[in-house]
Amino acid sequence: MFSLDEKAVLVIGGGIAGIQSSIDLANMGRKVYLVEKKPSIGGRMAQLDKTFPTNDCAMCILAPKMIECANHENITLLTYSEVLEVQGEKGNFRAKILKKARFVEESKCVGCGECAGKCPTKVVDEFNAGIGQRKAIYKYFPQAVPSTYVIDPENCRLMKGKKCGVCEKTCKAKAINYSQKDSEVVLEVGAIVMATGFDLYDVAPLKEYGWGTIKNVLTAMQFERMICASGPTGGHLKRPSDGKEPVSLAFIQCVGSRDVRHKRYCSAVCCMHATKEAILAHEHCKGLSSTIFYMDMRAVGKGFQDYVRRAKAEYSVDYVRARPGRITENEENHNPVIHYEDTVTRELKAREFDMVVLSQALTPSASNLSVADKLGVELDEFGFVSMTREVLDPFTTNRDGIFACGFCQSPMDVPDSVIRASAAASKVAETLARCQ
Repeated sequence: MFSLDEKAVLVIGGGIAGIQSSIDLANMGRKVYLVEKKPSIGGRMAQLDKTFPTNDCAMCILAPKMIECANHENITLLTYSEVLEVQGEKGNFRAKILKKARFVEESKCVGCGECAGKCPTKVVDEFNAGIGQRKAIYKYFPQAVPSTYVIDPENCRLMKGKKCGVCEKTCKAKAINYSQKDSEVVLEVGAIVMATGFDLYDVAPLKEYGWGTIKNVLTAMQFERMICASGPTGGHLKRPSDGKEPVSLAFIQCVGSRDVRHKRYCSAVCCMHATKEAILAHEHCKGLSSTIFYMDMRAVGKGFQDYVRRAKAEYSVDYVRARPGRITENEENHNPVIHYEDTVTRELKAREFDMVVLSQALTPSASNLSVADKLGVELDEFGFVSMTREVLDPFTTNRDGIFACGFCQSPMDVPDSVIRASAAASKVAETLARCQ
């Protein structure tokens, strides 16, 4: 058993919930190890342009927290890392962490980007939801923390046995290290916080909506990255089929969620997210008309209903209560055609739009299952962390000393995630104080 001052905390997941929990614990004097599987902390919030219902810049909120987290004397960042195994009990956990090779020395890389500028290999950029490209050596996103570049071994020409080495020749800081190996780190901590976040549901199996076959049908995250100033189009809305600015836009809600064939639960944030994207689209494209097809408008948070009223009054966003059955394509102009039943008038209708956005279900992250298995944490039927005392203690898992916060518990927006992260940090501090 460690003394009070020596008991550290392991936080798994570097999204906004993990960052907030880490900062709060560190400010209480706790040593924190923040493990994130991606090359940078920031999580899904880093992909957002604005936050609802205030339309504040998401990165303007997130970036200072990322920097504070990285520079805090009590926080150690372990990015591009994964939890291999965890043993022990409350007050005395032993965690083995795999730190994957970046093939770029963090202590030398200055983040100038000259290596990426010269790299000849282009691949699909997963951060931009597949609508942009990145190089085989890349920074995860412009404001990444740490700002170190990383080489993708699956796409690097040299690592696939071909002639290249351009990045090594270009790097004046001599930061490229092709021989760098994965390493393991063993941590001894008193408590663990799960903040593993969420993934986007794959809409490809929903053939009726034509994603992947009809060019002008996008997912909500693809649209988010397109409308973001730091995205691949510089914030300009462009139809994938011809690059033209859309004149009419439609959003379809609950794609994959509230559906017994896919995910039965509500993803909680989609109604407001679509409203936000519609407002932003109108601000980018004058003369645009937009329609949101919804099952039920779930505007439950502070200011949410006013946000919807604002969308209707100031931007003439049209809300249609319907669940579209299918999308076809006008082969002459590649416009998507939405076929639906208006549940108010009971009429079958078909409407043509320049672009359609699918608000897909949000699911527990793929790592949630593996991390929970290694920690011995129980999940519910949907893959969210099963909380033991939901009302009085909504942060404690079935294992003493292991806590959860953010979207890994249930669907929630950014403010709720931050609130729960801070509350979980307080619960961790209270628990560790009792372990001395």
